Amino acid sequence: MTDVLVAVQGGLGRITLNRPRAINALTHGMVRTIADVLDRWEHDERIRAVLIEGAGDRGLCAGGDIRAIYDDARSGGTGSLDFWAEEYRLNARIHRYPKPYVAFMDGLVMGGGVGISAHGALRVVTERSRIAMPEVGIGFVPDVGGTYLLSRAPGELGTHAALTTTQLTGADVIHCGLADHFVPSHRLDALAEALGRSGRDGDGRDGDGRAGEHPADVVAAFAEPAPASDLAAQAGWIDACYGASTVEEILARLGEQGQEARSAAKEIGSKSPTALKVTLRALRLAARLPTLEAALDQEFRVSSACLHSPDLAEGIRAQIIDKDRNPHWTPQRLADVGDDLVADFFAPPAGPELGLGRTEGGTHR
Repeated sequence: MTDVLVAVQGGLGRITLNRPRAINALTHGMVRTIADVLDRWEHDERIRAVLIEGAGDRGLCAGGDIRAIYDDARSGGTGSLDFWAEEYRLNARIHRYPKPYVAFMDGLVMGGGVGISAHGALRVVTERSRIAMPEVGIGFVPDVGGTYLLSRAPGELGTHAALTTTQLTGADVIHCGLADHFVPSHRLDALAEALGRSGRDGDGRDGDGRAGEHPADVVAAFAEPAPASDLAAQAGWIDACYGASTVEEILARLGEQGQEARSAAKEIGSKSPTALKVTLRALRLAARLPTLEAALDQEFRVSSACLHSPDLAEGIRAQIIDKDRNPHWTPQRLADVGDDLVADFFAPPAGPELGLGRTEGGTHR
């Protein structure tokens, strides 16, 4: 079975992630295929817009190939570094893609799934969308440009999402700036067909998606007002608590608030202490970085350090391999994660740097 299906329908290039039993989790080969297709379609005059979607009804993409990362983390391998380098380059490519890049963020969208969708020009969510960056739960740190996106959400909503790993609704991510339009899931097929029609020459007038119409106008014609964001309604206590400068102080403030805040504190308390502190620092630094590429460079440094940290293998073991949900973090307490240890995650890696921040060009934004 082909893991990535590629098709051209009218003026639309369709990329379908085709691992539905794994919720379309990304492999290294899939990343390379998507990158090759985008390169080819950039100069194909037939292609007016690109659509990325997931096969099945469970979600666009549940993230990366965690088991392969686990094997690397245990054995001291470097395959994950090669994967991340190509994945992050793809994220930057999507952000700068010169043709409209449409992402159907339907169902579950996590980790790497966010990277191949939320950097696009036209990001569509549905009533089934559940978006999350769950990295701290496995001893990792948000990557694929996640620190860039979350650090630019209103107030401290992105910090809350990163430290708790909570799943956000479509309405939530629109509010946070990670998506643009709400379209009911039962209309996605019709929207894709309309996008294909919009790229054709001629005078066809066959409903939504008229020939020659810009893809952005087609998506907007299908969009409906998003439901109210539950996350936005909680901004008061979230901003008050997560504005603190340390994880310890965030937890102390959460403990002084209502039940929702105390539940958030409980969630944070179950995550890797090291990953929590590194994530908070990564978010604060990313908020001051000028481009997505600069944030991806920083994330590559952090990811490289995580690969050699004991918490990544242990977190994946507890959540994915043995599924006992009982990770033994090293260190086990926030108090034992010193500033020097956190700083080590941001030091230049032993191997090559990613270097995207030195080569960025124009952007569709």
